[in-house]
Amino acid sequence: MKHKTYFKKDGLKKGIYIVPNSITAASLFCGFYAIISSMNLDFAAAASFIIIAMILDSLDGRIARITKTMSKFGSEFDSLSDLVAFGVAPAILAYNWALSSFGKVGWLVAFLYVACGALRLARFNVQIGQIESKYFKGLPIPGAAAVIATGIQLYLYLGGEGEFKHLFVLLLIFCLSLSMVSAIRYYSFKDLNYFAKKPLMSLVLIVFVMTVIVAEPQIMLFTFAFGYGLSGPVWWLMRLIKKPGHEVKEREEILNTNTK
Repeated sequence: MKHKTYFKKDGLKKGIYIVPNSITAASLFCGFYAIISSMNLDFAAAASFIIIAMILDSLDGRIARITKTMSKFGSEFDSLSDLVAFGVAPAILAYNWALSSFGKVGWLVAFLYVACGALRLARFNVQIGQIESKYFKGLPIPGAAAVIATGIQLYLYLGGEGEFKHLFVLLLIFCLSLSMVSAIRYYSFKDLNYFAKKPLMSLVLIVFVMTVIVAEPQIMLFTFAFGYGLSGPVWWLMRLIKKPGHEVKEREEILNTNTK
């Protein structure tokens, strides 16, 4: 009887582990299908599947934490899936959509995006538990992919057709690549104490955001994605501007204390 109970519990535990990894596999599938769609010049489908992969990626880790099924295997599998769904897929999509017209420079910038995405994921895995979880160091790779995917959806929504051979896209992909490997901090949205303290206001905010997105999804999704991409540099500049003033204030306080 004891052996039967053990095997039942062991089987249940293995079944629970399958759930987050299955979601990760679904995210990987979306990334792969996005690559196939972009190769077939179906940019709308490719962008949509990258966004679906983002939703799945946000679920697998949370489900693993809730069910207490976090593992080294799951973490590594998630990183490999992210590299395909948010590194390779957006790079190929951007290349087929806009960068191919720039020749060698175009595919080099696309490769730079993939390389920086891989470095970003590797750095994140190494620094887990060593840096403050409230912030990300560098733009997260799903955030960079979101700018590309939602930007293409907005382009198609505004009446654009086919490829968009413009220098702005080349510069944008280049900036996104450097942002991922930079030391600029981005808010991680993992510290939700404020929302826990004010559940009613949080609920109103969530309903408002959902209403705005549903009203104009293509416009608002790109606005949120692009705004998050800009938030890091803007925050860094604000801190840089305020820093000299804070140093002077601290010196004055030290002098006043010594005088007293």
